[in-house]
Amino acid sequence: MVFQDPGGSLDPRQRVASIVAEPLAIHRRGTRSMRLARAFELLEQVGLAPEHAERLPHELSGGQKQRVAIARALALEPDVLVCDEPTSALDATVQAKILRLLQELQERLGIAIVFISHDLAVVREVCRTVVVLYLGKIVEIGPVAELFADPRHPYTRALLSAVLAPDPEIEAGRERIVLAGDPPSPVDPPSGCSFHPRCPERGNVPGNRCETEMPRLRARAGSGARATRLDACHLETPSRALNAPTSTP
Repeated sequence: MVFQDPGGSLDPRQRVASIVAEPLAIHRRGTRSMRLARAFELLEQVGLAPEHAERLPHELSGGQKQRVAIARALALEPDVLVCDEPTSALDATVQAKILRLLQELQERLGIAIVFISHDLAVVREVCRTVVVLYLGKIVEIGPVAELFADPRHPYTRALLSAVLAPDPEIEAGRERIVLAGDPPSPVDPPSGCSFHPRCPERGNVPGNRCETEMPRLRARAGSGARATRLDACHLETPSRALNAPTSTP
């Protein structure tokens, strides 16, 4: 796991080498000297120098702290790395470096990365498959290029309509979907489809299915040769291309 706040996820009283080696100690992997050697190896993998090993977290920059957190997450050679908003606390330049590091680690180590983010520009840049959730429920799954070009669930369309286009002329002609009301409490979600109180298209569904029946994820053919899209919506023909920007700012 790599957490959102790199400073808050590191023990301020531990030195970097100890932080990175701690998972190995908890799982009783190797001797102390072997764990220390592994910590130095991991720090090198994430682009930190050996002198960083003896520093305390407050002596590091935000990007360096997140590199330490990534090194710690890799200590036990996981198959899956879960990154929860790993760049949202960093400035734009450092964000790009951390994203590039994650992509390099994925290719080099062959690990899968679950990247949790509300930043759609980042999602479009680093992800292959996108899972869209509303109140903790999956509403749409698809390959990143297809989902951005042709969002099918009304919530996905609303999300993508909020992404600004860098070209003012394109932005002026884009559709903007403004959802009414506030998100319901996840502790007490609405009956049926959890999105129905805010859905601008629920009037297109016959009867009151949206209010009473939870839609199931169903597969629909994508535009690619073998692509499959999944969405949880009662609309029979939810596919409607949104005039989304072809590039992100």
